[in-house]
Amino acid sequence: MSFTPRPYQLDAIEALRKGWADGKNRVAVVLPTGAGKTVVFSHLAHQMLDNLDGRRVLVIAHREELIEQAASKLLAVDPMLRVGIVKAQRDDHHDADVIVASVQTLAVPKRREAIRDIGLIIVDECHHAAARTYMEVLQHFGAWDGVPVAGFTATMTRTDGGLAEVWEDVVFRLDILDMISDNYLCDVRGKAITVDTLDLNKVKTRGGDLVDGQLGKALEDSGAIDAIAKAYVEHAADRAGVVFTPTVATAQAAAAALTAVGIKAAPVWGDMGRDERRATLARYVAGDVQVLTNCMVLTEGFDAPHTSCIVVARPTKSPGLYVQMVGRGLRPAPGKRDALLLDVMGAASRHKLASMVDLTDREIGEAEEGKSLRQVAEEHVASEKRRALAARVTAEEINLFGQSAIRWLRTEDGTWFIRLTGAMFLFLVRDPGTRLYRMRRWTQANGVHPPKDDVARQLPEALAWLEQQAKTLAPGAFVAREARWRSGQPTAKQLGLCRRLGIKVPRGSTAGDVADLIDQDRVGRVLGQLSLPIAA
Repeated sequence: MSFTPRPYQLDAIEALRKGWADGKNRVAVVLPTGAGKTVVFSHLAHQMLDNLDGRRVLVIAHREELIEQAASKLLAVDPMLRVGIVKAQRDDHHDADVIVASVQTLAVPKRREAIRDIGLIIVDECHHAAARTYMEVLQHFGAWDGVPVAGFTATMTRTDGGLAEVWEDVVFRLDILDMISDNYLCDVRGKAITVDTLDLNKVKTRGGDLVDGQLGKALEDSGAIDAIAKAYVEHAADRAGVVFTPTVATAQAAAAALTAVGIKAAPVWGDMGRDERRATLARYVAGDVQVLTNCMVLTEGFDAPHTSCIVVARPTKSPGLYVQMVGRGLRPAPGKRDALLLDVMGAASRHKLASMVDLTDREIGEAEEGKSLRQVAEEHVASEKRRALAARVTAEEINLFGQSAIRWLRTEDGTWFIRLTGAMFLFLVRDPGTRLYRMRRWTQANGVHPPKDDVARQLPEALAWLEQQAKTLAPGAFVAREARWRSGQPTAKQLGLCRRLGIKVPRGSTAGDVADLIDQDRVGRVLGQLSLPIAA
């Protein structure tokens, strides 16, 4: 073994093995880009070979880069493994322990029928597995007949559905925020490139996402390509980056626009000659090219950790595709502070487009311009904790006051009070930054004044102390919550006063209800005029 797996990688392997032991045959693992999916399944293959009784491991991938990457990692994990590659003219499976094959080659019946004795199937980028070719290949090798299958992906989404027919369970999932918090991935900071003339409303949707050709034309016609080049110079001039575009033409145009403003850029695309594409990627890795523009060929299997800027010039409704694109820039590298995400968008859109918050499965609200994903998440967690604490405290206060025999009321700003007479009331003031309260009395003659022993108290103690004062200073029938008069009909005087004060009286209100409305209005006005530091 040439390197040690990370703790979460071992956890993923254990989850897969447990899933099989529990009777689930086709199970999957979802790990963010950069989490080392290839490392995980390479260790899995190494471990499982001892238990396969001479049978072999089949790794299925759909791209040349993924196939070569998988074979390389398998040998790095265990140099003694016999790894064979099956794709196009290569057919090295006869004496291999692990076979790494392209799904396109295995789709040919003659090629897959020549491969025998498979005891474990591993599917890389398994969100593709609902496609007909994958289904045929998986069925041929026994995925529905007892041969264990492990799927690996960064995003278990597919716009045309069908994944539930393949995968019985996702047994392990690691969120991108966990990876960022543990410093396995870089934090990411987002910035919008808003192009006022870009009208995405005219772009149709097909298969759950915006149509590539129409999207490319909209980008070109709106001047978005030049806006991308300008934004790159302004925000990422010192960063190596990757630009994702919807068409080959937009990839080529973006490279030309960047080069024109002094950013050395080169395009790559699917039908580009293999040798030319390899040479272009090598120039980028070596630093001879600062920016790669591409038509959706670098979403999977592309590994260049020094990439620190991602330009999403392919607005998408698919969170899965968005994660694949942005994930290319999150791997850590020496001297890399963070990743910058430049999102191209129109001034307005009827489409619900994926954004930075879709990188995580957690609910974190909306991303604020200039803040990183980690900051947004941490602020959301802190906000939720404050909200939960406030809800718990409020429930506790309402319960405490609700159990009291005294008629407690609350102003609109949340201050609890007891009205004693038309010219006097008692109220509670919270000490700033604490859960302690102090009692205050207001009289029409003297305004607000504290008691002689002005001590900050816990809420139950403050409540009991203030109630004792109320019983001493006012008739019991006036301050009692269950006083008999409260259940009667409102008086004409009460209703007339409500009309003058602009207080709306709900239908069916009792005399006590109307008295409370009047008292809340009066006390609220008095406290509002005093400008006291009252914390509810």
